[in-house]
Amino acid sequence: MIQKVKGTRDILPPDSKLWAAIEDEARRVFSGFGYDEIRIPVMESTELFVRTVGEGTDIVSKEMYTFNDRKGRSLTLRPEGTAGVARAFIENGLGQRPQPVRLWYMGPMFRYEKMQRGRYRQFAQIGIELLGAASPQADVEVLLALYTFLSALGFDDLVIVLNNLGDPEDRERFIAGFKAELHSHQQELCGDCRRRWTENPLRILDCKVPRCRELVAETTPVAEVVSPEAKAHVAAVEAGLEALDVPVRLAPRLVRGLDYYLRTVFEVVSPALGEDTVICGGGRYDRLISDLGGSAVPGIGFAIGEDRLVDVLPATFREKVLERPLVAVLPVGDEAAISALELARDLIAGGLNAPTEVTGRSLKAGLKWANKIGAAAALILGESELADGMVLVRDLKRGEQEPVSRDLVVERVRGLLGID
Repeated sequence: MIQKVKGTRDILPPDSKLWAAIEDEARRVFSGFGYDEIRIPVMESTELFVRTVGEGTDIVSKEMYTFNDRKGRSLTLRPEGTAGVARAFIENGLGQRPQPVRLWYMGPMFRYEKMQRGRYRQFAQIGIELLGAASPQADVEVLLALYTFLSALGFDDLVIVLNNLGDPEDRERFIAGFKAELHSHQQELCGDCRRRWTENPLRILDCKVPRCRELVAETTPVAEVVSPEAKAHVAAVEAGLEALDVPVRLAPRLVRGLDYYLRTVFEVVSPALGEDTVICGGGRYDRLISDLGGSAVPGIGFAIGEDRLVDVLPATFREKVLERPLVAVLPVGDEAAISALELARDLIAGGLNAPTEVTGRSLKAGLKWANKIGAAAALILGESELADGMVLVRDLKRGEQEPVSRDLVVERVRGLLGID
């Protein structure tokens, strides 16, 4: 038997309903903030990610799905979305549009990494990018949009964890001091961090190995060595979030796994889920567009791992989605089959979920099926109901039933289910 590729998964009902509901909420909230959807290819030139994500990052060095096409060109399944959005911004002349350009996206990403709960080799992300605004207010807007979206999903204890990476010039100065402070302990670092020492020292800050964490905790935080301009920028972001009652906490050693971030970097955590459960992250990338050959266009954005988001969804949102009442339409006899589908169409137009029995079951078997799928009511159409222009509405919880005029059945069923 052919099975799914390791690291991928089938998203089955009822979980697929949760995914759809999350994506609908993202579309509603982000559109409300003025963001338009962009759909970018799932594969790009490998060079795009090497130049943007960074050759020394774990993503590029260990995790990318890279292959040559039939003409020998190196292509990569996208490991993240921002690089593709930046490429699309330049290639399609989006810089000619009114600035800033607000974009949001969702879709599959691919990374070859260790399998664990909430982490897959094919995974999905939802993200937004704001391009063309360098002000701290742009950062605050992006974080407010993120916080509003997650609040709409029922999260009520989230905290924005914020840090300041400074500008690239600050980073060079920080790395020199950081390596000097750690030099005598270099051999105590884990194997990955010893490799990062020359390839990408900033990533040592993000290591989860206990000894590496202990050593890093004794070093000077990057936020203490950044320029006054960078300090003022992130301080204004923090003040803006506090003014909007968005919980924020400074994390002086927070970094992200992408080389293009500068100044503002952030993650969202839930104390109830534990500090290691990062729901999403992002940051500012003012030099990414110019590094790819475009103009000097500042940007900021974030990406949410949808797989993990589904795993940690609050029960309130989960129940609201999965407990939507069903109405089963049960035709009795061949003559009622088409009329039953017509009734289902009217029920759906009236905001109800109305699966119809189409296998030719008997009424008794049809009622059993309706109960198994969790229907709250069954609408029965037989010869006598068709002749009289009626529908028999059966409350499956109470076991009560009543004939209702065909013209009034949608309104009656909505009332029975307590739907305004």
